[in-house]
Amino acid sequence: MEKGTIYEEIKKLFYQLLIDNALLEESIAVKGRVLKTEEAIGSPQRQDFPLVKGREKLMQATFKGAYGQAFTDMPGSFSGKLREITARPLDTNFDLAVLVSSLNAVMRYLGLIDRTVHCKDDEPEQCAKGFVDSIKGRFGPKVKVALVGYQPAFVEHFARAFSLRVLDLDPDRVGKEFYGILIEDGLQNMDAALKESELIIATGSTLTNGTFCNYINRNKPVIFYGTTVAGVAKLLNYERFCLCAQ
Repeated sequence: MEKGTIYEEIKKLFYQLLIDNALLEESIAVKGRVLKTEEAIGSPQRQDFPLVKGREKLMQATFKGAYGQAFTDMPGSFSGKLREITARPLDTNFDLAVLVSSLNAVMRYLGLIDRTVHCKDDEPEQCAKGFVDSIKGRFGPKVKVALVGYQPAFVEHFARAFSLRVLDLDPDRVGKEFYGILIEDGLQNMDAALKESELIIATGSTLTNGTFCNYINRNKPVIFYGTTVAGVAKLLNYERFCLCAQ
């Protein structure tokens, strides 16, 4: 499925969800705001998370007391009716973040998804350890993993447990080693890394940077992780791992 097609499908499913629940025309504001680092991830002992470094921001939509989040490199705010969100063109990463965070908030409100608020403090470490155990149990200790998106706790714990290649788009990280693993260019080295791998573990942020379609339909298992992908994983039946989110 091509990039444009999948986002139009997401908008279509969101629109239908709003109609089915009589929410489309309600005059309810959905506001997105950019969380401060402490709000988003607390005070983890590890200080090399993208959120801590300031390279990514976490936008949060609030709908009737329910929260939905989306990582983005183009933060901003939006306020309007739900029908406006399904009608907005998706020209920028900001537009994608508005759609995704709002979808997550609405689906959380409807009770269709959970764990839509990012984990904090040292919970990412717990998540990484739990993820390793889950992968070992399902795929065995010798599985070759491609990790898409630099999540430092995952890199460190996965590197100890599996044959690992890591893809990222941040030029400040690409070409450098972290925890004994070379961080590879997420575009130039993508095909080679994914071809070699037996399991793809991809950040949900691929939804909001437009690269989501690069990792599906690869004829091998893919697991998305994090809060960003919560709603879309449910709607499109993709597997998500997010152990410690609220």
